Amino acid sequence: MERIAVPNGYERVPVEDGSYGDYLRNLPLKPHGSKVHLFNGEFKAKEVYEAVLDVDVGERDLQQCADAVMRLRAEYLYGSGKYDKIHFNFTNGFKADYATWRKGNRIEVSGNKVSWTKRGAASDSYEVFRSYLNMVFAYAGTLSLSKEMKQVPLSEMQAGDVFLEGGTPGHAIVVLDMAQNPKTGEKLFILAQGYTPAQDIHILENEDNGEGNPWYSTAFEGKLKSPEWTFTREQLYRFTD
Repeated sequence: MERIAVPNGYERVPVEDGSYGDYLRNLPLKPHGSKVHLFNGEFKAKEVYEAVLDVDVGERDLQQCADAVMRLRAEYLYGSGKYDKIHFNFTNGFKADYATWRKGNRIEVSGNKVSWTKRGAASDSYEVFRSYLNMVFAYAGTLSLSKEMKQVPLSEMQAGDVFLEGGTPGHAIVVLDMAQNPKTGEKLFILAQGYTPAQDIHILENEDNGEGNPWYSTAFEGKLKSPEWTFTREQLYRFTD
C-alpha cells in the first residue's frame, strides 16, 4: 500500500500495530499495471481500479462484493489466531462460526433448513479455513452483512469500515486506508471492492481525480459515487467485534 502516495499536505492516519487497519494498510499489491482477473481467468471488462490486491479469488464464482469484505476480515482474524471471532450470518440468519467448523463440524443446507453435522477431525489448517469461507460466500451476502454490522457516522470512519447497501443486488466496498490533513482536519480514504462475477479484489480509482490518486474525501457532497456503485452517507458500517 505504500506504493499509493498520500496527496501533498496529508499524512496517513496512525493505526495500532496488529490492528485490522494495520493489516489492511499492509496488504500486498500485484505489480503496477496488473489487470483484474475474474475467477475463470478472463479480464474484468471495466478498468475502474488503481491497483489489484495480491489475494487469490478462487476457482469458483463465489468471492463477489460482500464476500471480498468477509474474506479480508476473516483472513485478518485467522492470521491473528482470533479463531473465535470469525463468524458470519447466512442470509436466513443462521450463524456460521469458524470455531464450530474447525472442530470437524460441517454445515448442511436443505431448502431453508440449515444445521451442523459432525464430519471429521478437528483442524486449524488453512485449507479447512478456506473451505469454511467458501460455504459462507455461498450463503451470506450484502443483506446478511447489513444486519450483523453496525452503522457508524461518516465523521467516525476508520479503516475496515464498509460502505454497504444490503439487497439483491446490493454492494459493499471496504475502506482500506485513511489519511488526514493536520492543518485542516480533512480526511481522505481509499476504497477496495470485489464484484460480480467473482474477481480479484481491487483498489478503486477516483474518477474525479484521474490516474494515480484514488483517494476520496469524507467531505463529499451528496452521495458517495464510486465507479460502479453510489452510496449514501448513512451507509457506512463496521464489524462489531
